[in-house]
Amino acid sequence: MKKVLIAAAVVAAGAAGYWVSQDKGASGEADLILASVPSDTPLFSAQLTPFPIKSYINSVSQNYQAYGDDVFAELEESEDTRAKFMLSLTQTYMESLESGEKFVSTFGLPEKMRSYFYTLGLLPVIKLEVEEPKAVWAVLDKAEKESGFTHEKKTVKGVEYRSYSMTDVGETETIDLLFAIADGILTVTFDSSFSQPETLETALGLAPVANSLADSGILNDIMKTHGFSGDGIGYLNHQEIVRAITTKDGNQLARQLTAFAEQEGEDPFAIVRSNECHTELSSIAANWPRTVFGVNNLSISDTKSHMELETIVESKNKLVLDALSSMRGFIPDYVSQSNSSVFSMGLGIDLNELVPSLTSIWDDMLTPQYQCQVLQEMQGEMSGQSPAMLGMFTGMANGVKGIAASVIDYKFSDDQDNPALESVDAIISLSADNPSMLFNMVKPFAPELADIELKDNGEPVDLSYLLPLPPEFGVKPKMAVKGNHLVIFSGEKGEAKAEELAAETLKSNGLYTATVDYGKMIMPLVALAELSGEPMPEELAMMKDYNMQLKMSLDINQQGIVFDSVVDNKATPAGQ
Repeated sequence: MKKVLIAAAVVAAGAAGYWVSQDKGASGEADLILASVPSDTPLFSAQLTPFPIKSYINSVSQNYQAYGDDVFAELEESEDTRAKFMLSLTQTYMESLESGEKFVSTFGLPEKMRSYFYTLGLLPVIKLEVEEPKAVWAVLDKAEKESGFTHEKKTVKGVEYRSYSMTDVGETETIDLLFAIADGILTVTFDSSFSQPETLETALGLAPVANSLADSGILNDIMKTHGFSGDGIGYLNHQEIVRAITTKDGNQLARQLTAFAEQEGEDPFAIVRSNECHTELSSIAANWPRTVFGVNNLSISDTKSHMELETIVESKNKLVLDALSSMRGFIPDYVSQSNSSVFSMGLGIDLNELVPSLTSIWDDMLTPQYQCQVLQEMQGEMSGQSPAMLGMFTGMANGVKGIAASVIDYKFSDDQDNPALESVDAIISLSADNPSMLFNMVKPFAPELADIELKDNGEPVDLSYLLPLPPEFGVKPKMAVKGNHLVIFSGEKGEAKAEELAAETLKSNGLYTATVDYGKMIMPLVALAELSGEPMPEELAMMKDYNMQLKMSLDINQQGIVFDSVVDNKATPAGQ
């Protein structure tokens, strides 16, 4: 049962596509769909402005054209017709990613489309614009033929839909996967024995919603608060989730969970469904009301795509945000700004502030005198521990602001008989108020470093004797103090980054940043595999056409905890 539901979720996620968002000039069609979404939905994300799906697939298709033979192994071995049905849909989806043209024609989509994903309590609803309904039915017909799994045709208020039973005959709880197309909109959703009859009508846009998302102002509030450009928006509502688990009928999700508990004869949330737990958990949720996400910048063509995405865990707890902000350390430019490296990572932590900040957060969590049993137990476990103990370990690293590393470039020799690593350009840096003092403090604990004398003028010291690699590897590490930074580097490019770092002063500019260029990471390995004359490993063959750069970061601002990501895809020209 679980495997079937997981497979269904995979197909649903693939069909939903990409979540992007509301524009101030959203069409009347978008407004009509929002009018059928209850404002108490726990989860919502959408593309309310036409997204260039055809061009986007063209820009990323090479990243998905190959996939391992074992990707669908578990489903292929199953004798369950439902699993085979999901396998067929998933394979069709993967095969359609060959090009944007094939993708839109396979599923009957317009070249630019809107899509929506939200939940009616627990049940997901996906809505997609379609141009050719026949293409959708053809995909489902093909899956039925290949699996032997069939649908039941049903009608509600004049709207016809296909219903696929995902549970076994005789099971108490029933779940059906539904497909319907009306007015150019494909709806994919589920119906269950624990949902109300009107839920299906709401999912199909046939029943009015008293308090809709269109009337709530929630989306405009998120855009105004976080400055999303209008190309993307979505959220997870923590307050509605808390209301659902602490009450029996506080919202649609609560009523569904209550109905499910009655069917099972046991309520898994009984321990928190008390007045005390409802009040105290609701108070916590009010301080952490939502996780919101959106697109800050979007640029898409047939040859490349650029997306800047942001996710924010909203917080109104100023004490916690101030404590987290004070922990922010230093991340070098070669991590945060460079797009020329294979891989870079920087952790910015001001160790002088780490223990005081964590202690402040700890004390804040222990201060309320909770009456809710679950919260009392949590506080009891926390009270026996304290982050102050970390002071014993951080004291020796006084003044440290961050650590970072980057593999800038690497290369294998072209000797077919004896291929080997020919060169590595890389850098590792420790940023601190007084890096020389820290190094001298460590020397007594590492005898191999005893003879190294670092000079404040930045003159490098050869570390080759500490890393006895064969000369043909071309790795000659050096250590130096460059301004406020202790660096270990290799290669001319590594040395150049070290020199640039010398001019960077310590500033609190982040908590964590990582970048990766999949093309630069994979190509030397592909060249080495081709040079060997042996069959290329399947995992490597799957990624040999990847041309994608990814940047991720974690930081704090006045609205909450911020996760940023930037994704760049480029299509490789034909013949290359």
